[in-house]
Amino acid sequence: MAVKTVPSVKICGLQSVEVLKSIVHLPIAHIGFVFAPSKRQVTAEKAQELISYLKSEAMNGVPIPLTVGVFVNPSEEQLTQILAVAPLDVVQLHSKETPAFCRWVREQFHVKVFKSVSISKSDNRIPLLADVSAQLDPYIGTVDAVLLDTFDPIYGGGSGTSFAWDCIPVYQEWARKAQVQLLVAGGLQPDNVNELVSAYQPDGVDVSSGVETDGVKDIAKITAFVERVNRK
Repeated sequence: MAVKTVPSVKICGLQSVEVLKSIVHLPIAHIGFVFAPSKRQVTAEKAQELISYLKSEAMNGVPIPLTVGVFVNPSEEQLTQILAVAPLDVVQLHSKETPAFCRWVREQFHVKVFKSVSISKSDNRIPLLADVSAQLDPYIGTVDAVLLDTFDPIYGGGSGTSFAWDCIPVYQEWARKAQVQLLVAGGLQPDNVNELVSAYQPDGVDVSSGVETDGVKDIAKITAFVERVNRK
């Protein structure tokens, strides 16, 4: 019998050092900072403050998550300016960025690159592997992970709504052949994440609004989310 692996957890949209202090002890693999237009958008200086706190914890021997910057169609200049201030570990791209641009980001900043794939919440069709390969094969060798997220007409992702999970296995098959990680976002919350993990076993799960109360990160919800991802 195959051993089930526990997906990694990414908590996105962090804005507060105090929240970070309250969750740094949890088994969270990635912390996301949003630089794209959003109510969760942060400045490079704020991200640098949060990163500095994590680095101070690392010096004390605390295992810390990798830091992820979320961008939508950034320019080379924007990325250069932000990463000069906020030394991110991962750049997550959420729009129509080309394989050449992804490669440039990887090589220019020596970071990992996550590429978002937007899926319409109204589209219940299961794509063919050939279609997924045609879409994503050009990104092989330029990205470290593909992130499935629900399409948002304004921001690309981060809508807080879910898509039809039936399409996940096709992308999962592609990701395994391409030897990249497959992360799933879109409408996840403590009440449904264990269902997703049990049914599809993605490499990672990504949450933002699903662990908020009135638009603010909720420590109890984050804790519950992490616990349910790790539930056997």
